[in-house]
Amino acid sequence: MSDLAEVIKDLRAEGDELYAFLLTIGEEDWTRATTFKNWTINDVVQHLYFGDYLGMTSHKNGDEFLAFMETVQASKQDLVDYTRSWLNGESGVTMLERWYGQFSEMCDLFAASDPEIRLTWAGPDMGLKMFATARLMETWAHGWEIYDLLKAPRQHTDRIRHIATIGVKTYGWTFANRKLEPPGPPPYIKLTAPSGEIWEWHTPQEDNQITGQAVDFCQVVTQVRNIADTDLRVNGEPATQWMAVAQCFAGPPEEPPKPGTRA
Repeated sequence: MSDLAEVIKDLRAEGDELYAFLLTIGEEDWTRATTFKNWTINDVVQHLYFGDYLGMTSHKNGDEFLAFMETVQASKQDLVDYTRSWLNGESGVTMLERWYGQFSEMCDLFAASDPEIRLTWAGPDMGLKMFATARLMETWAHGWEIYDLLKAPRQHTDRIRHIATIGVKTYGWTFANRKLEPPGPPPYIKLTAPSGEIWEWHTPQEDNQITGQAVDFCQVVTQVRNIADTDLRVNGEPATQWMAVAQCFAGPPEEPPKPGTRA
Protein backbone atom coordinates (compact mmCIF):
# COMPACT_ATOMS: atom_id res chain seq x y z
CA MET A 1 0.00 0.00 0.00
CA SER A 2 1.40 3.42 -0.97
CA ASP A 3 1.91 6.14 1.61
CA LEU A 4 -1.01 8.12 0.19
CA ALA A 5 -3.27 5.05 0.14
CA GLU A 6 -2.47 4.37 3.81
CA VAL A 7 -3.29 7.94 4.84
CA ILE A 8 -6.56 7.91 2.90
CA LYS A 9 -7.53 4.54 4.41
CA ASP A 10 -6.95 5.95 7.90
CA LEU A 11 -8.69 9.24 7.05
CA ARG A 12 -11.73 7.34 5.84
CA ALA A 13 -11.77 5.21 9.00
CA GLU A 14 -11.58 8.36 11.16
CA GLY A 15 -14.53 9.92 9.36
CA ASP A 16 -16.54 6.70 9.45
CA GLU A 17 -16.05 6.46 13.21
CA LEU A 18 -17.14 10.06 13.84
CA TYR A 19 -20.15 9.64 11.57
CA ALA A 20 -21.27 6.48 13.36
CA PHE A 21 -20.96 8.24 16.72
CA LEU A 22 -22.91 11.28 15.57
CA LEU A 23 -25.76 9.05 14.42
CA THR A 24 -26.29 8.12 18.08
CA ILE A 25 -26.64 11.62 19.55
CA GLY A 26 -29.96 13.28 20.39
CA GLU A 27 -31.59 15.96 18.27
CA GLU A 28 -31.21 18.43 21.14
CA ASP A 29 -27.44 17.83 21.28
CA TRP A 30 -26.73 19.51 17.94
CA THR A 31 -27.21 23.02 19.35
CA ARG A 32 -25.33 22.49 22.61
CA ALA A 33 -22.14 24.54 23.02
CA THR A 34 -18.84 22.69 23.32
CA THR A 35 -15.81 23.82 25.34
CA PHE A 36 -14.10 24.88 22.09
CA LYS A 37 -14.92 28.56 21.52
CA ASN A 38 -18.56 27.79 22.36
CA TRP A 39 -18.98 26.09 18.99
CA THR A 40 -22.04 23.86 18.83
CA ILE A 41 -21.82 20.31 17.53
CA ASN A 42 -23.49 21.64 14.41
CA ASP A 43 -20.72 24.24 14.02
CA VAL A 44 -18.11 21.49 14.30
CA VAL A 45 -19.69 19.41 11.51
CA GLN A 46 -20.17 22.49 9.34
CA HIS A 47 -16.49 23.37 9.86
CA LEU A 48 -15.38 19.88 8.82
CA TYR A 49 -17.60 20.15 5.74
CA PHE A 50 -16.06 23.54 4.89
CA GLY A 51 -12.50 22.20 5.13
CA ASP A 52 -13.28 19.17 2.99
CA TYR A 53 -15.03 21.44 0.45
CA LEU A 54 -11.89 23.56 0.15
CA GLY A 55 -9.82 20.48 -0.64
CA MET A 56 -12.33 19.20 -3.18
CA THR A 57 -12.50 22.61 -4.86
CA SER A 58 -8.72 23.01 -5.01
CA HIS A 59 -8.35 19.51 -6.47
CA LYS A 60 -10.90 20.40 -9.15
CA ASN A 61 -9.51 23.83 -10.05
CA GLY A 62 -6.93 25.95 -8.24
CA ASP A 63 -8.29 29.22 -9.62
CA GLU A 64 -11.79 28.33 -8.44
CA PHE A 65 -10.38 27.70 -4.97
CA LEU A 66 -8.66 31.10 -4.89
CA ALA A 67 -11.80 32.85 -6.10
CA PHE A 68 -13.85 31.19 -3.38
CA MET A 69 -11.33 32.19 -0.71
CA GLU A 70 -11.52 35.80 -1.94
CA THR A 71 -15.28 35.65 -1.45
CA VAL A 72 -14.86 34.33 2.09
CA GLN A 73 -12.35 37.06 2.96
CA ALA A 74 -14.43 39.80 1.32
CA SER A 75 -17.39 38.88 3.54
CA LYS A 76 -15.36 40.07 6.58
CA GLN A 77 -17.35 37.59 8.64
CA ASP A 78 -16.04 35.32 11.34
CA LEU A 79 -15.44 31.92 9.71
CA VAL A 80 -18.10 30.23 11.84
CA ASP A 81 -20.70 32.89 10.94
CA TYR A 82 -19.71 32.70 7.27
CA THR A 83 -20.04 28.93 7.23
CA ARG A 84 -23.45 29.06 8.90
CA SER A 85 -24.80 31.49 6.30
CA TRP A 86 -23.05 29.73 3.39
CA LEU A 87 -24.75 26.47 4.39
CA ASN A 88 -28.11 28.25 4.91
CA GLY A 89 -28.22 27.17 8.53
CA GLU A 90 -28.37 23.48 7.64
CA SER A 91 -28.24 21.47 10.83
CA GLY A 92 -28.62 18.18 12.64
CA VAL A 93 -28.78 14.87 10.80
CA THR A 94 -29.31 16.65 7.47
CA MET A 95 -25.99 18.45 7.92
CA LEU A 96 -24.36 15.24 9.10
CA GLU A 97 -25.39 13.39 5.94
CA ARG A 98 -24.25 16.30 3.77
CA TRP A 99 -20.83 16.30 5.43
CA TYR A 100 -20.43 12.53 5.29
CA GLY A 101 -21.49 12.35 1.65
CA GLN A 102 -18.89 14.91 0.62
CA PHE A 103 -16.28 13.38 2.94
CA SER A 104 -16.72 9.96 1.30
CA GLU A 105 -16.57 11.54 -2.15
CA MET A 106 -13.35 13.33 -1.17
CA CYS A 107 -11.73 10.09 0.00
CA ASP A 108 -12.73 8.34 -3.23
CA LEU A 109 -11.38 11.22 -5.32
CA PHE A 110 -8.05 11.30 -3.49
CA ALA A 111 -7.67 7.52 -3.65
CA ALA A 112 -8.03 7.63 -7.45
CA SER A 113 -5.62 10.58 -7.86
CA ASP A 114 -1.98 10.84 -8.84
CA PRO A 115 -0.08 10.93 -5.50
CA GLU A 116 2.15 13.69 -6.94
CA ILE A 117 -0.72 16.16 -7.33
CA ARG A 118 -0.27 19.43 -5.45
CA LEU A 119 -3.24 21.47 -4.27
CA THR A 120 -3.42 25.24 -4.53
CA TRP A 121 -3.80 26.59 -1.01
CA ALA A 122 -4.01 29.85 0.93
CA GLY A 123 -0.28 29.58 1.63
CA PRO A 124 2.20 27.42 -0.32
CA ASP A 125 0.82 24.61 -2.47
CA MET A 126 0.22 21.40 -0.55
CA GLY A 127 0.88 17.81 -1.56
CA LEU A 128 -2.14 15.52 -1.64
CA LYS A 129 -0.74 13.27 1.09
CA MET A 130 -0.12 16.27 3.36
CA PHE A 131 -3.64 17.58 2.79
CA ALA A 132 -5.20 14.17 3.50
CA THR A 133 -3.11 13.91 6.67
CA ALA A 134 -4.26 17.38 7.73
CA ARG A 135 -7.89 16.37 7.19
CA LEU A 136 -7.36 13.30 9.37
CA MET A 137 -5.87 15.54 12.06
CA GLU A 138 -8.76 18.01 11.84
CA THR A 139 -11.40 15.28 11.94
CA TRP A 140 -9.78 13.65 14.99
CA ALA A 141 -9.10 16.91 16.84
CA HIS A 142 -12.53 18.49 16.31
CA GLY A 143 -14.14 15.19 17.21
CA TRP A 144 -12.84 15.71 20.75
CA GLU A 145 -15.13 18.69 21.20
CA ILE A 146 -18.11 16.40 20.72
CA TYR A 147 -16.83 13.49 22.80
CA ASP A 148 -15.90 15.90 25.61
CA LEU A 149 -19.29 17.62 25.59
CA LEU A 150 -21.21 14.36 25.72
CA LYS A 151 -18.72 12.80 28.18
CA ALA A 152 -18.52 9.81 25.88
CA PRO A 153 -15.57 7.38 25.90
CA ARG A 154 -13.46 7.35 22.76
CA GLN A 155 -11.67 4.40 21.26
CA HIS A 156 -8.02 5.13 20.45
CA THR A 157 -6.23 3.68 17.42
CA ASP A 158 -2.78 3.82 15.88
CA ARG A 159 -4.20 6.05 13.15
CA ILE A 160 -2.98 8.90 15.32
CA ARG A 161 0.61 8.16 14.28
CA HIS A 162 -0.03 10.48 11.32
CA ILE A 163 -1.00 13.25 13.77
CA ALA A 164 1.96 12.60 16.05
CA THR A 165 4.27 12.84 13.04
CA ILE A 166 2.81 16.22 12.04
CA GLY A 167 3.26 17.33 15.63
CA VAL A 168 6.90 16.31 15.69
CA LYS A 169 7.62 17.97 12.34
CA THR A 170 6.09 21.30 13.36
CA TYR A 171 8.43 21.93 16.32
CA GLY A 172 10.32 24.66 14.47
CA TRP A 173 7.22 26.04 12.78
CA THR A 174 5.44 26.52 16.11
CA PHE A 175 8.11 29.07 17.09
CA ALA A 176 8.54 30.60 13.61
CA ASN A 177 4.79 31.18 13.48
CA ARG A 178 5.17 33.26 16.64
CA LYS A 179 8.22 35.04 15.22
CA LEU A 180 10.45 33.32 17.78
CA GLU A 181 13.66 31.33 17.45
CA PRO A 182 13.46 27.71 18.64
CA PRO A 183 14.95 27.55 22.16
CA GLY A 184 17.12 24.58 21.25
CA PRO A 185 17.20 21.39 19.18
CA PRO A 186 14.02 19.33 18.72
CA PRO A 187 13.50 17.14 21.78
CA TYR A 188 13.71 13.38 21.84
CA ILE A 189 10.18 12.01 21.77
CA LYS A 190 9.17 8.54 22.95
CA LEU A 191 5.48 7.74 22.87
CA THR A 192 3.39 4.67 23.61
CA ALA A 193 0.84 4.06 20.86
CA PRO A 194 -2.70 2.87 21.63
CA SER A 195 -1.58 -0.59 20.46
CA GLY A 196 1.33 -0.54 22.92
CA GLU A 197 3.91 -0.04 20.19
CA ILE A 198 6.69 2.45 20.97
CA TRP A 199 7.16 5.40 18.62
CA GLU A 200 10.38 7.43 18.76
CA TRP A 201 11.71 10.55 17.05
CA HIS A 202 15.12 12.29 17.25
CA THR A 203 18.26 11.47 19.19
CA PRO A 204 17.84 10.53 22.87
CA GLN A 205 18.57 13.54 25.11
CA GLU A 206 18.11 13.20 28.87
CA ASP A 207 17.87 16.98 29.26
CA ASN A 208 15.43 17.56 26.39
CA GLN A 209 12.73 14.94 25.98
CA ILE A 210 9.02 14.16 26.00
CA THR A 211 7.69 10.74 26.96
CA GLY A 212 4.23 9.32 27.58
CA GLN A 213 1.08 8.31 25.75
CA ALA A 214 0.74 9.17 22.06
CA VAL A 215 -2.88 10.23 22.60
CA ASP A 216 -1.75 12.86 25.13
CA PHE A 217 0.93 14.17 22.77
CA CYS A 218 -1.53 14.43 19.88
CA GLN A 219 -4.01 16.26 22.10
CA VAL A 220 -1.36 18.82 23.05
CA VAL A 221 -0.06 19.53 19.53
CA THR A 222 -3.63 19.92 18.23
CA GLN A 223 -4.47 22.10 21.26
CA VAL A 224 -7.24 19.78 22.41
CA ARG A 225 -5.67 19.72 25.89
CA ASN A 226 -3.36 21.89 27.94
CA ILE A 227 -0.10 20.09 28.72
CA ALA A 228 -0.98 20.36 32.43
CA ASP A 229 -4.02 18.13 31.85
CA THR A 230 -1.99 15.24 30.43
CA ASP A 231 0.41 12.69 31.87
CA LEU A 232 3.23 13.57 29.48
CA ARG A 233 6.65 13.80 31.09
CA VAL A 234 8.53 16.83 29.77
CA ASN A 235 12.20 17.48 30.58
CA GLY A 236 14.33 20.43 29.47
CA GLU A 237 13.74 23.99 28.34
CA PRO A 238 13.18 23.42 24.59
CA ALA A 239 10.64 20.66 25.26
CA THR A 240 8.91 22.68 28.00
CA GLN A 241 8.64 25.86 25.94
CA TRP A 242 7.34 23.93 22.95
CA MET A 243 4.67 22.00 24.82
CA ALA A 244 3.36 25.27 26.31
CA VAL A 245 2.39 26.59 22.86
CA ALA A 246 2.63 23.60 20.45
CA GLN A 247 0.51 24.02 17.33
CA CYS A 248 0.55 21.53 14.46
CA PHE A 249 -2.23 23.15 12.42
CA ALA A 250 -1.90 26.03 9.96
CA GLY A 251 -2.97 29.60 10.57
CA PRO A 252 -1.97 32.37 12.96
CA PRO A 253 -0.74 31.50 16.46
CA GLU A 254 -3.47 30.09 18.70
CA GLU A 255 -3.33 29.65 22.46
CA PRO A 256 -3.90 26.21 24.02
CA PRO A 257 -6.93 25.84 26.28
CA LYS A 258 -6.42 26.98 29.86
CA PRO A 259 -5.58 24.19 32.36
CA GLY A 260 -8.69 22.35 33.42
CA THR A 261 -11.00 23.85 30.80
CA ARG A 262 -10.91 20.83 28.51
CA ALA A 263 -9.67 18.18 30.90
